[in-house]
Amino acid sequence: MLRVLDHPLAAHVLTLLRDETTKPAAFRTLTHQVTLLLALEATRDLATKEHPVRTPLEPVTGRALARGLVIVPILRAGLGMVQPFTDLFPDVTVGYVGLERDHTTAVARNYYCKLPPLAGKRVLVVDPMLATGGSAVQALDVLCEHGATELGLVCIVSAPEGVAAVAHAHPGVPVFTGALDRGLNARKYILPGLGDFGDRLYGT
Repeated sequence: MLRVLDHPLAAHVLTLLRDETTKPAAFRTLTHQVTLLLALEATRDLATKEHPVRTPLEPVTGRALARGLVIVPILRAGLGMVQPFTDLFPDVTVGYVGLERDHTTAVARNYYCKLPPLAGKRVLVVDPMLATGGSAVQALDVLCEHGATELGLVCIVSAPEGVAAVAHAHPGVPVFTGALDRGLNARKYILPGLGDFGDRLYGT
């Protein structure tokens, strides 16, 4: 269920995101660009329904989205991926799951959760980095507890360890990612990765 973005613009943007000299303002713009591509890929199979309209010349039956979309960023880095979805989808709703990673143990703790109704909706968790998979699995667990049945995970960079953890805990949940990197270092950071995404996004 792993789907790696295959687009020359995505490769270009990811290279600039990885560059340690990229400043926060440019980093945020690049994040928006690659998330836009990921959003299109992750919603390629959204259900549509017939929708009649009248053009300036004649009536025509087109297609419209059949149901709502929910995105759930994992705080705080996931916030950088929200706007492309809200720009693209008129009926999107946004929930939030707050998970804070302990840099010593690499285990995340849940400190916040605010979700809209999830039943009958496509629900996409957005988090830039899929490293160990611990945060993603916790977020998916929470969403399942709140009634989500059609889930996906959207990440900018992923490690094989994180992809495997998600596949083990939530088989069948697709993972959409901009890149599948080599692996994790001893501190559980992705290699080659791009460093601490939240810190680079917000200049902290």
